[in-house]
Amino acid sequence: MKRGGGFRRKTRYVLSKPKNDRGKLSLRSYFQQFKQGDRVLLKAEPSYQQGMYYPRYHGRIAVVISKRGTCYEVQVPDGSKKKTFVIHPVHLRRM
Repeated sequence: MKRGGGFRRKTRYVLSKPKNDRGKLSLRSYFQQFKQGDRVLLKAEPSYQQGMYYPRYHGRIAVVISKRGTCYEVQVPDGSKKKTFVIHPVHLRRM
């Protein structure tokens, strides 16, 4: 039998919010601005799925490369490689 594996597989607690905060989205974090070279923390906002990164990188620190539309291009170190993601600002926290 094949194992089912979607984008949010094994993220039951990582991508969950406290009961009082469910369904709420902070407009301040939605519209926040970053400059090139800013260091950011990847912290997913579960109530907004668009522009989310793969959950394996949850809690990593990244560097903002540029802005692409409403999202940001960020570079994340993964071992000896550097990977580039396009992430919505609601999933980023300033360091």
